[in-house]
Amino acid sequence: MSSTPVTWFEIGSDRPDEAQRFYTDLFGWSFEEQGGPYRQTTAGGERGIGGAIRDVGGDEANYAIFYAEVADVAETCRQAESAGGTVLVAPVTTPSGLVRAWLRDPSGNRFGVFTPPAGG
Repeated sequence: MSSTPVTWFEIGSDRPDEAQRFYTDLFGWSFEEQGGPYRQTTAGGERGIGGAIRDVGGDEANYAIFYAEVADVAETCRQAESAGGTVLVAPVTTPSGLVRAWLRDPSGNRFGVFTPPAGG
């Protein structure tokens, strides 16, 4: 089995301005508004992964989550359940064609999996 890369992270915050200042001051990350609730960063430059701060608007708890890029989100969800994990958010396809899901490992940690849009 080949290794699955972690290629994205997301920080959900009910205080996105404060979170952006924190990560800018701490790590020197810069952010770009993406419209809607996202502020995207190329946090690690050429060696690191991309990510974003997402404004949760007080509608959900703050969180930090990583995403692994997989070939088939639905199959990965089935494999995770077989291995003792839980699917928290079933596969969803965004308008751009990206497919994602949220899972929980057997020890309770949340993580995400995604497949980029075709040709992306």
